[in-house]
Amino acid sequence: MTFIRRYITPFLIILLAIFLPKFNLPFIQNSENVHYVMRKISSILFIIAITWTIIVLLRVFKKNYLENYDLNQEDNLQARKLYTQFNILERIIIFVIITIAIGSGLMLFEGVRKFGLSVFASAGIAGIILGFAAQKALATILAGMQIAISQPIRLDDVLVVEGEWGWVEEITLTFVVVRIWDKRRLVLPTTYFIEKPFQNWTRTTAEILGTVFIYTDYNIDFDALRKELTRLLENTPLWDQKVNVLQVTDSKEFSVEIRALMSAKNSPEAWDLRVYVREGLIKFIQQNFPNSLPRTRVSILNDFDKKTEIKQS
Repeated sequence: MTFIRRYITPFLIILLAIFLPKFNLPFIQNSENVHYVMRKISSILFIIAITWTIIVLLRVFKKNYLENYDLNQEDNLQARKLYTQFNILERIIIFVIITIAIGSGLMLFEGVRKFGLSVFASAGIAGIILGFAAQKALATILAGMQIAISQPIRLDDVLVVEGEWGWVEEITLTFVVVRIWDKRRLVLPTTYFIEKPFQNWTRTTAEILGTVFIYTDYNIDFDALRKELTRLLENTPLWDQKVNVLQVTDSKEFSVEIRALMSAKNSPEAWDLRVYVREGLIKFIQQNFPNSLPRTRVSILNDFDKKTEIKQS
């Protein structure tokens, strides 16, 4: 059914457009007005068929070209680039084709030919008028074209935007849909990604580093924690075996800050890996170094100790 709608229907419309002026309908008076109407209908059908054919060929070319690129593979950076460019440029080209078809159809009639010519000839004036009347709409369209060319974001990119973490699900000329981790959709205008800062975790590669912060007492055994981190990473397929680091990144009044750094193939696996390592390290400290959990120390002096301190002072 899809094949007939895409390929056979335009061909049938072209045939109808060619033979319609030659039809002799016995129940209608064969006058010049009837032939005039038939010729106009034939011309309109021909324009529709040509427009339909060009759009179909454009989509077939896009489909055949993108078949060699799979968005579901792990390293899909090149595929995301091409899908983003083709989806946005396809909408632009189709918009231009339909505009030209409408202008061509209007030029068939004497009464509105001037209006049809204006579709082609007054683009500058129309642009000025629309520029004042619809500045925001034009800005979003231009931003969409800029995203297609410069690609600060791509389809399936992992973003942190407006405090939410998710994937780019759809990019159009005017808005971007971000699929948040809990299945909600965040819809943002394309101008947002040109004017405001955001995090793109997969800008150059899908690989990402995960961090886990642990706060313990000063008497913790750092070497034992490093060995436990290595054991945890080696026992999970989430780790890509590239980064395994444990460091003391800060020392505070009552605790030390320990950062575990690890790597994963992509952001979903990095999230699961961070959760797994955090749980494992906390359980290890609870079982082996319970006295090294963060604590607040209070010194209580009796009367004898107080008198001794006064004499020493």
